[in-house]
Amino acid sequence: MKKKDSWFHIALRWKGSVVPEVLPRSLLCGLFGVVIYILHLLNIKVSLPILGSIIPNIVLGLLLVFRTNTAYERFWEGRKAWGTLVNTVRNLSRQILVAISEHQPRDRQAKVAAVKLLPAFAIALKLHLRSEPVNAELEANLSSEQFHRLKTMNHPPLEIAFWISSYLQEQAQQDKLDRYQLSDMVQLLNYMIDVAGICERILRTPIPLAYSIHLKQLLMLHSLSLPFQMVDQLEWMTGPIVALISFTLLGIEEIGIQIEDPFGHDANDLPLDNICNSMMRNIEDLLLVSNDKESAI
Repeated sequence: MKKKDSWFHIALRWKGSVVPEVLPRSLLCGLFGVVIYILHLLNIKVSLPILGSIIPNIVLGLLLVFRTNTAYERFWEGRKAWGTLVNTVRNLSRQILVAISEHQPRDRQAKVAAVKLLPAFAIALKLHLRSEPVNAELEANLSSEQFHRLKTMNHPPLEIAFWISSYLQEQAQQDKLDRYQLSDMVQLLNYMIDVAGICERILRTPIPLAYSIHLKQLLMLHSLSLPFQMVDQLEWMTGPIVALISFTLLGIEEIGIQIEDPFGHDANDLPLDNICNSMMRNIEDLLLVSNDKESAI
């Protein structure tokens, strides 16, 4: 995996930033400031100290709110997608176990193997989003041939979806599944693939780099300017107060950074491991119930 750039490296980055576009306008604003200073030297009352604190705080606050809201929107969309995946796996596994008829013992084995592919899809998607290789976490839900085959695939979740689809088509061709049931199950499988697409869109569409750079630069400038604004009034308390304010603002930005990519291992990311484990338990319960039903019959 590519090593992430350091915070200061991003904050001081020129390429990809909006500095070339913003610099001329900033210089014009600076020239206007020189004009105001000349008016002040001429004893014209142009001083409005309140603007020194209100305007920067409003601008910075709006930028931080937009940054955090955008990151949380990505986080929440990812959570909704995985919630849809959980419900779809439950529904599809239930339909497979109930609707597909069994004539021979091998039919039952094939059905159980197909149902186990559903949580395997979720686990494979989790690993795919984390750019992690296929590992032993998937081995319990796959045959040895499937497991080794999956190691060679560029998109393991899509391959698993193909296996599930092939199984459903085979059952329909053998008249163990009517066309209406097949259509419903294929639609549920399509929902699972849609979830994978949503998650990939979130992962591969990061916050624009220029926005991240500019916000970091603004935060840095604001934090470094705070002592000059406060030292006359706060004196020895300047250091602690500046540290507290900087901690608050930088913390808000860091929250946005952590939740904008919600599929990793950070403490604030989505609990994908727990979600996948929950799906596994759901499938185990359904298999147990269906076994009990078959025994009773």
